[in-house]
Amino acid sequence: MENKPSTLSTSLIDQSVVPGDVVLDLSSMSNQTVKLGGGLYQDCDAISVMKAGRLRFSKPNKYWVESSQKRYVPHVEDSVLGIVVDIRSDNFLVDIKGPAIAYLPVLAFEGGTRRNIPKFEVGTLLYVRVVKANPGINPELSCTDASGKAGEYGVLKDGYMFECTTGLSRMLLSSPTCPVLDSLGKKLSFEIAVGLNGRVWVNAESPSTTIIVANAIMNSESLSGVQQRIMADKLLQRIQ
Repeated sequence: MENKPSTLSTSLIDQSVVPGDVVLDLSSMSNQTVKLGGGLYQDCDAISVMKAGRLRFSKPNKYWVESSQKRYVPHVEDSVLGIVVDIRSDNFLVDIKGPAIAYLPVLAFEGGTRRNIPKFEVGTLLYVRVVKANPGINPELSCTDASGKAGEYGVLKDGYMFECTTGLSRMLLSSPTCPVLDSLGKKLSFEIAVGLNGRVWVNAESPSTTIIVANAIMNSESLSGVQQRIMADKLLQRIQ
């Protein structure tokens, strides 16, 4: 049976919430497992808000508070863009815009062994997954998905990386596809990687296409879906 949000949380989903608001009553959700994302904490049977933003819900059972901020707080299973800042014998130190530098073990790759340790230079851009994010310790990263496969994770070569708010990152990763990416994707060919830590990488055959996509994304955060499509259409008309 599919889990559904409780009556309390249903009325608040996609609504603005502030610190102290109770969004879930676990006593009324028997036999359901709930996953909490950023901005929420548990106090006995109550799930309360820690930061202002909008309450979001994704099936089957994950809740989080989405807010537009530049500071990123790591959470397990987040996909992020990291920059290698140092190289050690057992791991790579990676900047993920968090409170502390994260580390990526040299064996945290598909088929990773001591004989095939990847060779990264300082400044290498990586698409990685957060696997440990406990308070007081450095986050741990991996270049594999939960099944141990590389999947979409790894080095991001060429292209252009820019920083944005965490709220914009989540909008770009929303389902269905956010309007600005949907409109651009119908006319332009490009690759994109979005990190929940407020970093976006775009790559296209021509620098002009890359610039158009990056500018459209950066200008879309404060726009409605209709406004995003209008803005994207105007940009596309200029290059036809």
